[in-house]
Amino acid sequence: MSTFLIILTLIAIAWFWLDSSRARELAVGICKQASEKYGVQFLDESVVLKSLGIRWPSEGLRLRRVYSFDFSRDGVERLNGNLALVGINLEYLDFDFSIIDVNQSSTKKAGDVIPINKNYKN
Repeated sequence: MSTFLIILTLIAIAWFWLDSSRARELAVGICKQASEKYGVQFLDESVVLKSLGIRWPSEGLRLRRVYSFDFSRDGVERLNGNLALVGINLEYLDFDFSIIDVNQSSTKKAGDVIPINKNYKN
C-alpha cells in the first residue's frame, strides 16, 4: 500500500511540475504579445509566480496562478505588471496603463535596444 502512495505522489508531483512549466511558457508568450501590442519592452522574460490558488469555473476545478513580470517604456525604468491564469485561460493582464498610451501607435517595437550616450564632461 505504501509503495502505491509513493508512486501516486511522484506522479502528482511530475504532473504539477509539467503543468506549471506549460503555464509559465504560456504566460511568457502572453506577455511578449501584449508588450509588442502596447509598444513596451518586455524585460528578461521575467515572469515569476506570485501566488497559487484553486478556482472552480464552469469547466471544473482549475489551478489559478498569478504571475508578476517587468516591462519598460524606454529601456531605463523597470515597471511591474501582473497576469493571472486559471488553468490555461487568461483571467487578467495588468500593465500600468496610466503610463502607457494605448491609443498612440509607437514607431518603436518591443525589444528595440536604446543606445546609452556615454559622453561625460570631466
